[in-house]
Amino acid sequence: MPVLPRHLIAAALLVAAGLALAAPPRVLRIASESETGFDPARVGDVRSFRVIAHIFEPLLRYDPLARPVKLVPLTAAAMPEPSDDFRTWTVRVRPGIFFTDDPAFGGRPRELVAADYAYSIRRLADPATRSPGWSSIEQAGISGLAALRREAVERQTPFDYDRPIPGLTVLDRHTLQFRLDAGRPRFPQWLAEGATAAVAREVIEAQGERSMQHPVGTGPFRLAEWRRASRIVLERNPGYRERRYEAEPAADDAEGQAILQRLQGRRLPMIDRVEIAVIDEKQPTWLAFLNGETDWIELPDAFVEVAMPGGRLAPHLARRGVGAERTVQPGTYYTMFNMQHPRVGGYAPAQVALRRAIGLAIDVRREIDVLRHGLAVPAQSPVTVHLSGYDPHWRSEMSTYSPARARALLDLYGWVDRDGDGWRDAPDGHPFVLQMATQPSQETRRFDELMKRDMQAIGLRIEFQAAQWPEQYKAARAGKLMMWSVSGRASAPDGIQGLLRYDGAAAGGINLARFDLPQMNAAIQRLLALPDGPAREAAFDEAKRLTVAWMPYKLRTHPMQTALWHPRLVGFRRPLFWNQWFDTVDLDPTPEP
Repeated sequence: MPVLPRHLIAAALLVAAGLALAAPPRVLRIASESETGFDPARVGDVRSFRVIAHIFEPLLRYDPLARPVKLVPLTAAAMPEPSDDFRTWTVRVRPGIFFTDDPAFGGRPRELVAADYAYSIRRLADPATRSPGWSSIEQAGISGLAALRREAVERQTPFDYDRPIPGLTVLDRHTLQFRLDAGRPRFPQWLAEGATAAVAREVIEAQGERSMQHPVGTGPFRLAEWRRASRIVLERNPGYRERRYEAEPAADDAEGQAILQRLQGRRLPMIDRVEIAVIDEKQPTWLAFLNGETDWIELPDAFVEVAMPGGRLAPHLARRGVGAERTVQPGTYYTMFNMQHPRVGGYAPAQVALRRAIGLAIDVRREIDVLRHGLAVPAQSPVTVHLSGYDPHWRSEMSTYSPARARALLDLYGWVDRDGDGWRDAPDGHPFVLQMATQPSQETRRFDELMKRDMQAIGLRIEFQAAQWPEQYKAARAGKLMMWSVSGRASAPDGIQGLLRYDGAAAGGINLARFDLPQMNAAIQRLLALPDGPAREAAFDEAKRLTVAWMPYKLRTHPMQTALWHPRLVGFRRPLFWNQWFDTVDLDPTPEP
């Protein structure tokens, strides 16, 4: 066999190296519904957090494969250390983590330090930030933080970021200590929420209101392009620290073990770019996936029978190697009533009867069978599937469909037709019309048609007011809507997540209904402090019953979601309480079969 001259071997190696360098980037393509922006303190929707979670980093994250879920350090050097009474928690930030470059840093590398987390958490409390995340972090009871916010509100003065408070103490450059008003055994769950991710103060102060479109974080990706409601592009952060794929799937989790075997030890992120097509209509979303234009989608319910007839992947997709995963989500689709609205809101018997009658008139079973193609379970309480405090045998009026009972309630409390036009009037005799916020999409119109049918069956006239989702969300937080149907998802495995929507202190944040009942507020405080056990389960039961009795929200379903992906996407497993997964998957360059 002839031996090649050394110069030819060297040339061949250079060509091979050049080809390797010229290899096309690994680009993940997905479809998503409309976003609102990319400031972790100022957004509250899953679509935006799915992007934010890859740009900014909280102290902790969830293991991508562990079930039951498990918290692990992300930017923290180790898990937070508690005091014996769970009132003091100390955490150390891993040295050597840097923000992506930004003009605000003056051309110098900017290291992530403990003060960045102290500042970022203070931002949630600043009234000027208008953070949906405040209602959650307030429940953590960080000493002095709520009082600092209250002073800014009452005195109409700027929030004081520099005043020391006992709850947030920077012990040294990389060590942060939290002091809580009461014991919080599950406090680390707050430190994994996207809203607590670190931002750089100098960037926020330089950007002001533009922070929503100018995200600068320490995460594995950075924002490369954003055309609102059209296209989002993330690209690999070139300065991202060395981080390797680690996970702990259960020993009997064959799929998880297979993913671990393939990806363990790989440097993250494994892909170079993420291109997100913003598509609100479901048919184009499905067609984009079918045509290979996207690698991953949440399967629209309307195409379930096409893609997964009888719960099994359709043969034409199976032949292409398409993967599928169906999961009941730790979330709820609900209709909220503005408790400050003069007609549907309030705590008087007539208003409570109206809300409960509307709830009884909504045909949840038909919604599941016809609109969701069987992919949901009726909601009994706000403590959803996968959360502590969830009882699969617990039943309530939330899932009851009884137009006869609804009509009887309305008659009993004076919601009757007084002028003979066929529609019920208010107890004071004035004409009454339900005003339902909605979105201008084909899927939403189908839900509106069912809602209209159900309300007409009990003599209530309803009108629909359409606007894009971000606009409706903003109006709901401002208390400007009468009613709106929307989904919410838990961001941690504690059952308190579902009840925070009923906390009076969260009005204008996660509490879109602005419900404020002292008995419920007290029940939430007890649940926050109690350790896991029988006493806490009893407290959950009490709180659930209050949600049914007053009905500021008609809880409708816990939807199932089906993810589909093409075979080149490797390592996907649906997150339950978190949003980041782009950094823990790879793309196989091998063509589809």
